[in-house]
Parts: sequence; C-alpha cells; structure tokens
Amino acid sequence: MPGGIRPGSDARRVLTSINGVMPPRTPAQRLQIHSATALRILAVTATYYGAGKLGLLEQLVRGQVTPLWPPTGIAVAALLVLGPYVWPGITLGAFLVNVWISPSPLALAMIVAGNTAAPLCTYLLLRRTGFQTGLDRLRDAFLLVFLGALGPMLISSTAGSAALVLTGALPVSRFWPTWSVWWTGDAMGVLVVAPLLFVAHEMTWPRDVRPVRWAEAAALAVGTLLIATVITTTSFNLLFLALPLLIWAAFRFQLAGAAPCALLISTAAVFGAVRHAGPFTSHDLFRDMVTLQTFNGSVALTALLLSALITERNHTQLQIQQLCRQLGEIVGQLSVTGSLQGLPSRLRGRHQDDS
Repeated sequence: MPGGIRPGSDARRVLTSINGVMPPRTPAQRLQIHSATALRILAVTATYYGAGKLGLLEQLVRGQVTPLWPPTGIAVAALLVLGPYVWPGITLGAFLVNVWISPSPLALAMIVAGNTAAPLCTYLLLRRTGFQTGLDRLRDAFLLVFLGALGPMLISSTAGSAALVLTGALPVSRFWPTWSVWWTGDAMGVLVVAPLLFVAHEMTWPRDVRPVRWAEAAALAVGTLLIATVITTTSFNLLFLALPLLIWAAFRFQLAGAAPCALLISTAAVFGAVRHAGPFTSHDLFRDMVTLQTFNGSVALTALLLSALITERNHTQLQIQQLCRQLGEIVGQLSVTGSLQGLPSRLRGRHQDDS
C-alpha cells in the first residue's frame, strides 16, 4: 500500500506507539493466529520426523546414532526463520523419532530434552550476537560454525550418550565413541542442512539467466556428484579433490551453489564412513569419526566462509560502482554549468568554506 500503512502488524505497531497499548484482537483474529502457529508447529514436527527417519538409515550405534543428523539443521533453521514459538514441534518430532528405539523412558526423556535444548541454545546464541540468515557476512559464517554447530551440539550429544550409558543400553567403554558419532551427526546437520534451508527461504527464482549460466550450474552439479562418489569409494585418500569444486561453487554462485555442493559431498562422505569404504576402510569407529568430522568441517567451512567472503566483495564492488556513478554525474553537471550549481548543497557549502 504505497504511501500508507500496511494492514495487520504495521497498523497495530503504529497504534501501539500512539496509545501505548496494543489494540485488542477479535476472537477471529486470535483463532487465526493460533491456527497458523499450530500449523507451523505441525510442519516442523513432520519435517523433523521425516528427516530423522532418513538419518537413521545410516546409523552406526544401536540403530540410533548417525554421523549426519539432518533434524538438527531443520530445528535451527525453523527457530531462526519461524521464531522460537515452534520449539514444541522440535520436541514432538524428537519424541516420535526416538520413542520406538530408546531403551527406556528415562533415556527417551533425556534424548528428547537434549535434542530440544541444543537448537534452542543455538537460537539464543545466534540471535544475541546479531546473526543474519542470509549468511552474506563473514562473521555470520563464523557464528554459525562455532556458536551454531560445534558448541551447542555438545548438549545433545552428551545428554544422549549419557542416557544410553545410565540406562545400561551402552557399556561405559563405548561412551566416547558413541559421543563422537552423536556430536559429529548433530554438528554436521547444522553445518550442511541449515545453510541450504536459509538459501531456500530467501532465494527467488532467477530471471533473465543466460543458457551458459544454467549449463555451468548443471556441470557443477554433475561434477560434484562424480567427484563425491569417487573420493568416498576409491582406496586412495582423495578427499582433498572436493575442495576445488566448493571453491568453484562459491566463486560463481555464492551460498546458493556452495550449500548444495557441501551437502552432497558431506552425505557421500557419511555413506563411505558407514560402509567402511574408501578412506574409512582400516580405522576404528573413533578414528573414522575424527576423519569424517575433520573432512565435513573443512567442507562446511570452505563453503560458508568463502561464499560469505565473495558476497561481501560483490556488495563492496557494487557500492563502489554506485559511488563512481554518482561522482560522474556531479562532474558532468559541473562541466555543463561551469559553476557550483550542479553540486549538492552540502558539497557546495563545504567548497565555499574551503575557499
């Protein structure tokens, strides 16, 4: 509504600033708000549950612990995009995923509590530090890695592993290997799934894209699939071959290209670790998780940091171009008038003071 106030929240905000109180909502408005909230919570629950079932296909410990747990990325993205009020959807989704595979009600309660607390902690830390889901700043990439994934996911991995040990489902000697798998899966879920959801939320369908650009994107996708398959199945340690593709994706497509490539490469690495193929053939579980965590962490860091760096460079270049265009217009006006009439009043006054 150009030149006016948009209906809904903007109107209520203006009235609140004038009267100091929020105007009362009608029963129909309250019902609409509660219905929308309930639908979002159910959507988060369904998505969390479906992603959890997919993640359990590659479990390594007790049919319950996997080195890539997509629901953590979905939970963090849902909290940051939809708001903290959708947290019951995370709790309900975690309950539905674990209710049939947990060894006891105590273990189920501890696991669900950890799976809920870790994303909420991530949300609070990121919001408090000014994180933006566009990931177009270098600091946002660092925040997502350290405050979003590596730190808070210690909560869920510790709670879940301790629950299995306390209930006798896991011997004490298996605590640290299980903990390493759990932490790897939860952290990787945030690092490789959440950025892709942020891109999907903010991305619009590109217009006037040249066919060459589409061909390049297709070549990148095919190349990433082939390289990911080779490096995780061959007996040679060729994991480093994934980095050139990530650099290509980040330079040419920024996060919109780097995030899907990182997800594809990390998923292929998880498949290789679960099947003890490629570079994961001769190590024990703990060493495999260290290798997998190091590799997937490098993939995520390369994708996020390089994409943010290129995006910042592009923004700076655009600002410089706009400034040069404005200066060119001023110089053109001066050359035509031969006086100070073409200068903005602020610059004209400064010029006269200097004289």
